[in-house]
This record gives sequence, structure tokens and C-alpha cells, in this order.
Amino acid sequence: MRPAHDSRSIASRVFLVLLASAVVVGALVAVFLVVDAQRSAHAEAERVTAATSVSLASSPLVIDALATQEPDAATRVLEPYALDVIANADLDFVTIMTPDGLRLTHPDLDQIGGDYLGTIPDSPRTLTEVFTGTLGPSVRTIVPVLAADDELVGWVSSGVTIESISETLIRRLPLSIGITAGLVALGGLGAWIARRFTRGIAGDLPPGKVRDAVSSYESLRTLGDALRAQTHEHGNRMHTAVALLELGRSDEAIEILTETSRQSQSLVDQVTARQAGDPAVGALLLGKASQARERGIDWRVHIDPDTPASPLSPVDSVAVLGNLIDNAMDAAAAGTERWVEVVLRPSTEGGIVLEVSDGGDGIPSALHERVFTHGYSTKPTGAQGRGVGLALVEAVVVGAGGSVDLTSHPTTFTVVLPPARGRRTP
Repeated sequence: MRPAHDSRSIASRVFLVLLASAVVVGALVAVFLVVDAQRSAHAEAERVTAATSVSLASSPLVIDALATQEPDAATRVLEPYALDVIANADLDFVTIMTPDGLRLTHPDLDQIGGDYLGTIPDSPRTLTEVFTGTLGPSVRTIVPVLAADDELVGWVSSGVTIESISETLIRRLPLSIGITAGLVALGGLGAWIARRFTRGIAGDLPPGKVRDAVSSYESLRTLGDALRAQTHEHGNRMHTAVALLELGRSDEAIEILTETSRQSQSLVDQVTARQAGDPAVGALLLGKASQARERGIDWRVHIDPDTPASPLSPVDSVAVLGNLIDNAMDAAAAGTERWVEVVLRPSTEGGIVLEVSDGGDGIPSALHERVFTHGYSTKPTGAQGRGVGLALVEAVVVGAGGSVDLTSHPTTFTVVLPPARGRRTP
């Protein structure tokens, strides 16, 4: 059973891709904001605890109580002071202790007189850490309390629990969510605008149909150019022959008509000898021969009669071959050696090898990959410089399971197509 094809229009696909991109970007921004808020809350806790501990360690009240009073008397002085600081600075605890870590203050009165849970530095210095104490994990900063003679008389530790930091983070979440929702909404609006713009160009066609439409346009364009050139050439020759007949110069008239027939017959023989060929491709080659003669380009065609049927539809075949020939003619017309050669032969795998070469000045090696990019062209911007032809050639050939390569000396585009297994209708 063949898998069902996605029939969504290209406009809908553009909308879904852009909307999904907006959601992904929004999610990434949300993660960044949450992580940044968490980091900021942690850094803020470190700043507050450090500032509070330093201020308390410099307080004359704290220094005097630790330096001159017994522990019980110091507690009666310092405990109310510490509780006021906790309330005003929005901290979870302030612990003032003796040099050996005996608690003189604590939010839980039962913990007073116990040993401080945390790291006490070996020398008088400030230390900030995350440690699990009686109130759970917390960010805390411990600062030495020094007397006038720089004697260590105690320590001050201020802390904020991780739970409090998490609550702060939760309070900031609505802002992060709002920013994320705004970004997603803007992305959705951009996706909707892009959808309307794309629909104005491509309607409700799915991507495959859009590519087919471009292929059909390119096919009609190149075939039309070829047939116009052929009609123009034949018209000129017929007018000349009629004029010669009216002047009674029948021999010269017959010579012109015979030459016209002879020049076309060789190509006709090659085209008709290939039983599996497409009439549209034959008409294209005949028209391009006239176009080449109009532009003064030596036209060479070699078609192996054993070349099998193409896996491409007639429209795609004309679009591929026509665009390659058009590029080759433009290059040859601008070069010193004005010739174009087209070769059709069977591949070793039973498919088709198409080679289009020209005597132009060539394409720099650095640009070999870029020439297949949509919108890129080595020709001036204009009717013949759209940068669509080679991109379309690659899309059609690769879509059929084939490949297209570019080589130099001379410039040659080689298309290899797989064996036909039931061609797609245009």
C-alpha cells in the first residue's frame, strides 16, 4: 500500500512551521528566564546575607555584647536585636555566636546555646555557602566579629533558606510566563501573516503542485522560445524562397529550401530513431536548433537510439532539458567558443544520462554548488537571470531519484535519471 500524501497546502505548511518555531523559541526563552530568575534569586540571597552579616559584625552593640558579657546576658541583649533584623531584612535567620560557634541568637529559642551548624572558617574571614541547618538547606554568609584590637570575639551568620528562594522564584514566574506568551503570540501573528502572503501567491496548492506549476511554466517558456525561433527561421527562409521564385531564380529558391530540410533532417532522424522518446522533447530540440542558428551557435546533438523512456513527465522533461540548454546557450553566446552539445544515452543501470555542454567561459569551481540555489544566478537580474532554472532542474531530478552534477573544461551538466517505473502525470 502506498503511503497517503500530505495534502496540506504550502501556505498551511508555512504557517505550521513558523508557529512551531515560535513555540520552540518561546519555550527556550521561558527556560532561560526561569534559569536566570533562579540564578538572580540565589545571587540576591548571597548579597543580602553578606550585607546583613557585615553590618551586624560592625555594630557596636554586637561587638560590646560579645566582648564584655556572659553568654546568657549577651543573648538577652542580642536576641531581640537579631529578630528585628530578620523581620526588616526579610531573612530566615540571624545567628550570633561565640568564637567557638556557640549560638547566642536563633529564630527558634530552643536552638540557642547549641552549636552552630555550618562551616566556621579557620581564620577570621567572610564565607558564603549553601548548608543544611536546623531550618533546612540555606544560603548563608558568616562574618567574624572583631574587637578594637582585632581580637576575634564572635561570629555573625545570616541566611535565607532555599525554600524562601524558591518562593521568590515562584513570584517571578508570572512575568516569565507573560513574556513567553507574548513571544508565542507575536510568532503566531507572524505565521498567520506569512500564511496569508504565501496563500496570495500559491493559493491552496500543496508543495508538490507548486513545484509542478513552476515546472509547467518553465516548460512552456523554454518550449515556446524554441518554437518561436523555429517559426521565425522557417518564415525567413520561406519569404526568401518565395521572393527568389518571383524573380525567376528557382534554382536558388530550391537550394535554400533543400538546405533548410537537410539541416533539420539529421536531428529529426535522431529524434525519431529513439522509439521511447517524448514528442515534446523532440519538438524542443528541433526548436532549440533554430534558436542556436539564430544566435550563431554551433548546435550539436547526439541521441543514442537505445536511450530508454524517461521517468519524468513530458512537462518535467522539457523543463529540465530546456533550462539546461538555455543556460548553455547563454554561456556559449557570451564566450569565445560558440557551441552547445546535447547528448542522450542509456546509463549502465538502465536509466538515462543527459549531458549538456557548452563552449562558454565556464563557472568557477567555488560556485558549482551555489548555481543550484534558488534565487542565485550568474546572469544579470532580469528575464533570463531569475535564478530559478537550475534550482528547478535539481528539484525535479532529485525528486525523481536522479542526480545532477556540474563539471568544467568544458562546462558540462550531467543528469542521471533512474529507469522509468510508471511516470508521474503532469
